[in-house]
Amino acid sequence: MKFTLLPYQAQAVDDVLANLKRARHNYKDPDKHEISSFSLTATTGAGKTVMAAAAIEALFWGNESFDFEPDPGAVVLWFSDDPSLNEQTRNRLMQASEKFTYTNLVRIEPPFAKPRLAPGKVYFLNTQKLSAKSLLVRGHVESAAERAGQSAFSTPDMQGWTLWETLANTIESDDLTLYLVLDEAHRGFNAKTTSDKPTIVRRLVNGTKARPPIPIVWGISATIQHFETAMREAEATRNRRALPSVLVDPGLVQESGLVKDTLVLDIPDEAGNFDSVLVRRAARKLKDSTERWVAYSESQGLLESVQPLLVLQTPNTPDPEEVGIALDTIFAEYPELRADQVRHVLGDHTTQKFGAWKVDWIEPQRVQEESRVRVLIAKDAISTGWDCPRAEVLVSFRPAKDNTHITQLLGRMVRSPLARRVPGNERLNAVDCILPFFDRTTAVKVVRFLTGELDEVPGASKKIVLDGKELAPNPNVPADVWELWEELPTQTLPQRGARPIKRLVALAQALSADGVRPGALKEVEDDLHRRLDGYATIYGKQLETAVQEVWDVHVKEISGRYGRDGLSYSEFVERADDRAIRSGFEFAKKAFGADIAQSYVNHVAGADDEDADDDGLREAYVRISALATVKEVREKVDREAIELTEKLFAEHRVAIKELSDARQQEFEDIRAMTTNPQKGTLRRPRTRIEGFSIPLGDEVVQADLVPWHLMSDEGGNFPLTSLNNWERTVVQAELARPNVCGWYRNPSHSAVDSLGIAYRDGDGNWHSMHPDFVFFHDVKGDIMASIVDPHGHHLDGADIKLKALAGFAAGFGTYFHRIEAVAEVDGHMKVVDMQNAAVRDVVLDSMQPAVDIYRSNIAVDYDPKTD
Repeated sequence: MKFTLLPYQAQAVDDVLANLKRARHNYKDPDKHEISSFSLTATTGAGKTVMAAAAIEALFWGNESFDFEPDPGAVVLWFSDDPSLNEQTRNRLMQASEKFTYTNLVRIEPPFAKPRLAPGKVYFLNTQKLSAKSLLVRGHVESAAERAGQSAFSTPDMQGWTLWETLANTIESDDLTLYLVLDEAHRGFNAKTTSDKPTIVRRLVNGTKARPPIPIVWGISATIQHFETAMREAEATRNRRALPSVLVDPGLVQESGLVKDTLVLDIPDEAGNFDSVLVRRAARKLKDSTERWVAYSESQGLLESVQPLLVLQTPNTPDPEEVGIALDTIFAEYPELRADQVRHVLGDHTTQKFGAWKVDWIEPQRVQEESRVRVLIAKDAISTGWDCPRAEVLVSFRPAKDNTHITQLLGRMVRSPLARRVPGNERLNAVDCILPFFDRTTAVKVVRFLTGELDEVPGASKKIVLDGKELAPNPNVPADVWELWEELPTQTLPQRGARPIKRLVALAQALSADGVRPGALKEVEDDLHRRLDGYATIYGKQLETAVQEVWDVHVKEISGRYGRDGLSYSEFVERADDRAIRSGFEFAKKAFGADIAQSYVNHVAGADDEDADDDGLREAYVRISALATVKEVREKVDREAIELTEKLFAEHRVAIKELSDARQQEFEDIRAMTTNPQKGTLRRPRTRIEGFSIPLGDEVVQADLVPWHLMSDEGGNFPLTSLNNWERTVVQAELARPNVCGWYRNPSHSAVDSLGIAYRDGDGNWHSMHPDFVFFHDVKGDIMASIVDPHGHHLDGADIKLKALAGFAAGFGTYFHRIEAVAEVDGHMKVVDMQNAAVRDVVLDSMQPAVDIYRSNIAVDYDPKTD
């Protein structure tokens, strides 16, 4: 893979491969011959195609990290109901994996004269290719005489087999396994057909009396309900085993930074014709975003800058003159744009005239790569299956009743342009939605849609902003507060399958590549070589036995004689050949990492020595293979690799902070390559967007403003927009303290400017919680930080998160003045003091629900005036 999978993606791929392995075994087992199906479900922006690429690559070529053996007969049929989506997927698979080429990613086009599909290939097919009149199905070109009914004879076939026959032959081949991927599986099943005429997809999945069903069906969808409903309506569940669905947590997707954090809604304050005013505002936003991306790219040393896109969404029947006026307004506000930077994706694929403007058509899937396109005119052709991460501004001319169309399109604009969060810069992590024909009341409905009521928009943790303003560092906050902020601890989430030596080598490579510590990789290799040499001496007896085991290949011979009952058994030992030695070396690569295993072979064999021979090389391979089987050696080297990694991180902490955002993120990813959470570092936020209006009932009201937040408007104020009643009570109470000198509303997602606490859920999966507030007070002349976290005891996982806060206090309490959990119970605000060791122990040992902990005697009344 060209891309490094994020932890949640790697876990999903592992689960998909487990299903594929089980499905193949059950189908190939002659006693079962079982057909099956399952789905991979993930929200928009999660990287479903990247996950699919990793799984298919492992299916074809195997994968050591997932401990997955390849299926030499694997054939993948990728099916959707849109050829443009197939083409987009085909390109993405090649972008994701260096092993995919045009030769093994095949479009099925007529003529397709093949008796069966070939293994190791992904074939792309869409609904239209299987329609009754398709050449792939009919197998010949209809002549004019036939069409007129004047000929009783068919023209010669252009292909020897119809596609249905090709698929049937593939399924029936003992050497092949056909895997069907239904892309956006909720589509294609729902065509309106009579009950006695099954849809194309039904016929494909279920087969017919003349054709066998597809053995393994893998659906890729935004929601599990879509896939399950589709399979049920297709009558594809009978006699087909449903394997466990692979579900990706939307919260993990949001935390990853792959999707934008903030949606900013601009809506007129009063009724009237304000479309030209708001279109002018959209043009300013496009221009401002362009300048920000240029500045960011220059500061980070990036060769190219993101070219943001403005989408003009028209009604189903657009008025060309009104669209023309909108284009006039955009170009008047942003004269640097050129006429050839405007395109449309309307149903008529010809040049369209909008007022005085002539606008050419572009294929929707090409918009992202054609960065010169800066303004796109669309209706709803891009609301499904289209992704354009650089689309940052939407102006919708649709009326208020069309809120679903608007939110669906927004759901396609949520991907982050850099496939990562821009650290501390909420402006570049946002998408703007401008709605000239909405009133303030209807805006509330849009907010509700975007916060989780619509499947296509991963809104569970997304921030929705009304009347948004950009905030900057508060000039009233003392410099000592900012310095303390950067010293506070945060925790990184562990990544799956990471070994200590692999982590150490990755760190050394990164330090060398960035010039932080030139030659670090050679230093680490030499250090580990010395340690392995030392352990070879210390554990000499175990090593000697292990070496002999590598050289010896034990063979059992079973024989019987004709005419006699019973079998005779005998054992003998053969000396390992080069292939057997290489097999042992594979275990060493897993234990010590491929880099160290190979470099140690060179070290032992004296690869740079002119007198080195093949026998010496074999001995070296055997030696490292044998060392890998000695448990004590593996454990000690792993432990020392962890210590050396932490030492290198500590020594170069400041230098790493001076690198670009992308390179700093690389080091944070390496830091997280452990089985346990690691202490990370916080960075200052650069910009922040907050709404200054609040939906209240069916109305929109102005938010209360308070001082001392680390990020503020030009007046030093921060709006309490996103706070519930408990949170408002805590903020107002803490700000009433005479010694307050700053506070911070902690973002609810993983970021360099968000204090995170790692915890495990009931299933053992790692997650990150983000306490609501960090307050800063002058305590006897010293600036000290306090965590105060008002958290609903009724919410899912409240008891687990309470334990997580207690565990964090146990490990990092010395960095804070107070660490407190607050909740309203029975009409009273109660607080649990996590800095009190006795209280903390009760929380960590308790099996009670969170509400009972707040009701117990370890909780006290929350009264900041007296505590």
